[in-house]
Amino acid sequence: MSKEPVLVVMAAGIGSRYGEGIKQLAHVGPSGEAIIDYSVYDAIEAGFKKVIFIIRHDIEEDFRQIVGNHLEGHIDIQYAFQELDDLPEGFALPEDRRKPWGTGQAILACRDLLDGPFAVINADDYYGKECYRLVYDYLKNGLAPGHLGMVSFVIKNTLSDHGTVTRGICKVDPSGSLTGVEETKEIRRCEDGVIRGIYNGNTVTIGDDDLVSMNLWGLGAEFMDELKTRFVKFLSEVPEGDVKSEYLLPIIVDDMLHEGKACVDVMTSHDTWFGITYAEDKPLVTDYIHEYVRRGIYPEKLF
Repeated sequence: MSKEPVLVVMAAGIGSRYGEGIKQLAHVGPSGEAIIDYSVYDAIEAGFKKVIFIIRHDIEEDFRQIVGNHLEGHIDIQYAFQELDDLPEGFALPEDRRKPWGTGQAILACRDLLDGPFAVINADDYYGKECYRLVYDYLKNGLAPGHLGMVSFVIKNTLSDHGTVTRGICKVDPSGSLTGVEETKEIRRCEDGVIRGIYNGNTVTIGDDDLVSMNLWGLGAEFMDELKTRFVKFLSEVPEGDVKSEYLLPIIVDDMLHEGKACVDVMTSHDTWFGITYAEDKPLVTDYIHEYVRRGIYPEKLF
């Protein structure tokens, strides 16, 4: 049996001013809960006993006060810090760089805190309960050498009623292994009821039950070594003057997949995913959560 799985929550993108104006911490629950509270609650139910929040130093005090403090006593909490100048030896922060380095660098911020399997989620996405059970069991049972896990979602359960979305459409072979991800933009359900999007400049039709990646991964400790090595390569190839390139987790996994260095095992959740992409999404998210509370899926007050 492997070591106890850890939940890693990418929250460094949360702004430094808190309140209803910050979408990641918008109150959606009846007792003022944010989406992140429901994620941690579901993870605890699934078996996770430790969470690492990836944040920035400039929001640490506020984050602890608003999120971390009320979770203490329910789950072991640690903090990792994603900072622009946290770079490998030999590299310096470009003077004009203001944009974060991306999700790959975010996970690297946990390098001294992780020595076993871990799951990765976004702080501002509601994934439902099923995915945490799937990824916890997958990690607890031990990853086969060279294997990574990904929880996919059915695309019809991830759309917004208030605008188009971008999704990575998963291509999966009969054995359940990922063969590729097609980054598809401007996805929406059209007036004729059909889901369509733009892939490589062309309009494509997407089946209601096609699978998509929502950046929920199950990874082993050895993945950190790949991240370190590939970050050096990424930085060495950033063109001079480019201050926007990002080191992104899905691209890293896709590169490993096509290099034959990883096999990605796809699990599928049939829960409804939602997030606050547009301001108009918040009332819908709130309605979903309140309905879940009414049905007894969640208590009136989580913690």
